[in-house]
Amino acid sequence: MNYFVTAIDTDSGKTFVSAILCEALQADYWKPVQAGLPRDADTVKKLISTDAIIFPEAYLLNTPASPHAAAALDGVTISLQAFQKPATKKDLVIEGAGGCLVPLNDNDFVIDIASKVADAVVLVADLYLGSINHTLLTVEALKKRDLPVKGIIFNGQSNPESERIILRHSGLRCLLHIPREETIDKETVKRYARLLNENWNG
Repeated sequence: MNYFVTAIDTDSGKTFVSAILCEALQADYWKPVQAGLPRDADTVKKLISTDAIIFPEAYLLNTPASPHAAAALDGVTISLQAFQKPATKKDLVIEGAGGCLVPLNDNDFVIDIASKVADAVVLVADLYLGSINHTLLTVEALKKRDLPVKGIIFNGQSNPESERIILRHSGLRCLLHIPREETIDKETVKRYARLLNENWNG
């Protein structure tokens, strides 16, 4: 299975969650578009304890910005046709850039990569004021494109009422809740990978 990790905003914890998924599923990893440094692929490699293959990006851009803007600064145009799923016999974790409707070019969005290469989406929702609206809008965008969603991972200080109403109206399962962590290392990833495995097929 190919799981596309997307989120409701930019600094939501997608890379941390991607590492947890790679650890839990013994999966390989691919970040199709990287804009700016450090590379999320390098972070995932440092955080996991498995022998996962870290596939190279289709586009490695210099500026930490929306992919369409970063590509323009580099003098390139991102083409949806350039995204070809890497060959692997294992599960594959694919990390998006920013949120679903971050533009790749004048016509395509990050969500269109998921439509092309993913079997299911894992949605990361950090819990801030306004996150209910942003999460439910993201879920609507995914449903509009008939993208199956495995579930939601909540990231940040728990807000039970926000989580309850999001799950009620989205119809999705909570796969994991990650509170704020002072230290993120291999042991942290292993701990959450064990918890994720307990909920994965629930």
